[in-house]
Parts: sequence; structure tokens; C-alpha cells
Amino acid sequence: MGMLFVPWQYIADWKCNTCGLCCKAYSVVLNFQEWLNIVKNYGAETTATGLNKLYLRRKSDGSCIFLYKLGDMHLCGLQHMKPGACKLWPFKILASPKFGYAREAAYPYLGKILYVYADSTCTGIQYGRPTWEFANQTLKEFIELAIGIRSDQQKSKANIGLIQQPTPLRRIF
Repeated sequence: MGMLFVPWQYIADWKCNTCGLCCKAYSVVLNFQEWLNIVKNYGAETTATGLNKLYLRRKSDGSCIFLYKLGDMHLCGLQHMKPGACKLWPFKILASPKFGYAREAAYPYLGKILYVYADSTCTGIQYGRPTWEFANQTLKEFIELAIGIRSDQQKSKANIGLIQQPTPLRRIF
């Protein structure tokens, strides 16, 4: 599958639509700490090894072993310990303009210029002039995840609203 990376300035907005394409089409590379956490919690059989790389195992249909289908949605079974590669998809945050279009990919952050691209195979991309929310909140969150100063996800994951916090009950008598 050929990948085409689009500079962020050509994207109006991005929202995960739970299509599951990213979990079906790509092998997820793990760093050692991610691999260790997954093996401790789910066993070594949920991972695979390649040439000097560690991966999440894939099902016989090629999808990630932790991808679950709920109605029309495809959900991650590792949401609580999602690998960095999964948290960042479909975006690539780079120190140099590896995919060209340097001016359109440039994103100023904390006095530095980073280059942000999106994998055009993602169906959650809406093309056009970037909205304020996308440029100043969504991309900022992806960048903070990429550089390691953020771990929680708000805008960089699907907003499915299925899991609600229980309402605390107080005894009246």
C-alpha cells in the first residue's frame, strides 16, 4: 500500500470515525517498554518479533489482535495502554520536512518548527483550510503526545461517549 503524507495545512479537521482501517492495514511497532507492559498484562503470544523490531500480533485477517468490533465501530482493547504509534496515527510529527512541502507542513511549537503530516489513507481527515480547533487544540495534543509531555488523549482518539462515569450516589438517611 503506497502512503501519501499530506501537510497539516491542507487539513480542515480530523476526527477518528472508528473505521478500524489503521488497525487493519498497518503493523504496530512497539518500543521495549510498551512490549513489556503488554506481555506482562496479556502474555507474549499477543506480540510478535521481526528484524530487530517488536510488534503487536495480528489476527488471521491481518487486523490487530486488540481490535474489537462493536456494532459499526472498531475499538481498541488497549485504550488504557495504547502504544505510541497508535496514539499518533494518522499523524507524523517530524524534526525535518521528510515528505516535502516544508512551508505547508511547518508547525511552530515552543520556539521550534516541527513538520506535521497526515497519512492520507485515514478516512477521518476532512480536507480544506484548518479550523482553529484543529490547528490549536487537536494538532497541539498530537505534538505533545509525540514529544512525550502528554499521555492522556482527548481530541486524538474517538469520542464515542459509550463509557460514562458512574454517578456517585449519596445515602440520604
